[in-house]
Amino acid sequence: MATVTVHHFTDPGCPWAYSVRPSHARLVWRFGDQLDWRLVMIGLSESVDAYVARGYTPERMTRGNRVFRGRFGMPFELHPKSRVAATARACRAIVAARRADPALGEAALRALQFLQFTTTGLLDDDDDLRAALATVPGLDAAAIVAQIDDPAVMAAYEDDRARARRAAGSPTEAQDRASISDGPVRYTAPSLVFEHADGRTLEAGGFQLFEACDLVLANLDPSLERRRPPASALDGLRAFPAGLTTAELASVLRPSDLVDADLPGTEDELISLVAGGAVTRRPVGQDALWTASSGGATNV
Repeated sequence: MATVTVHHFTDPGCPWAYSVRPSHARLVWRFGDQLDWRLVMIGLSESVDAYVARGYTPERMTRGNRVFRGRFGMPFELHPKSRVAATARACRAIVAARRADPALGEAALRALQFLQFTTTGLLDDDDDLRAALATVPGLDAAAIVAQIDDPAVMAAYEDDRARARRAAGSPTEAQDRASISDGPVRYTAPSLVFEHADGRTLEAGGFQLFEACDLVLANLDPSLERRRPPASALDGLRAFPAGLTTAELASVLRPSDLVDADLPGTEDELISLVAGGAVTRRPVGQDALWTASSGGATNV
């Protein structure tokens, strides 16, 4: 039973929010269903105008993605997109999926992050959104995209945007992890606000690696059970039926918080598992999405 709610302020267009996925995978493994994750969509851009005015171009963004790839290990496509895209429609698609089922909202976020960072697709093109969301089991992609302009979805999205822009005076602002890019002081992706069942809250604002979030949870509730790392890559993948990238799994497999993730070693183990038929590999960017073969997947 969850004792801590994690309010996750994010946006599918943010490379920081995408690059933090290895740390979040380790949190999910360690604490399991003691944490109740709640998405809050920031809505970084309603139109491309602000990005263009700030000098963003497909070439500049692709070069930036190369830096993120080298630093954090998540897969990226390095072919420049045809143009810069706004994120609002993608955010509302995630809100629509979340309204159907919070787990579908999480899966939709992941699918649209892959769309943004591992393909040349666009977050404000409905055909691209449908194609990406169609990869989510149990999600009616056409129905979700059809709801993007639904008044109830719009209202929920605007509520998310308002919540994201209430960071004035927060620990996140004190740590200089907030932004005023569109006026009010807002949380940046991927800020986490941890709320205990007794009402106490602690923040890990902006991009924070696993250790910072683990420290917050240790102070918020020392009684939380801490799951040991999995004994093998296959054991780790079985807990994540939707699959993991190499960097995500390597983070989960770290034998100690004092030991860095071993991406080459993890990939070697995965290659052997694919050769033996226990794992499937789907190319994604320069990397892959690895999934336990049917018959062995279990939830965390």
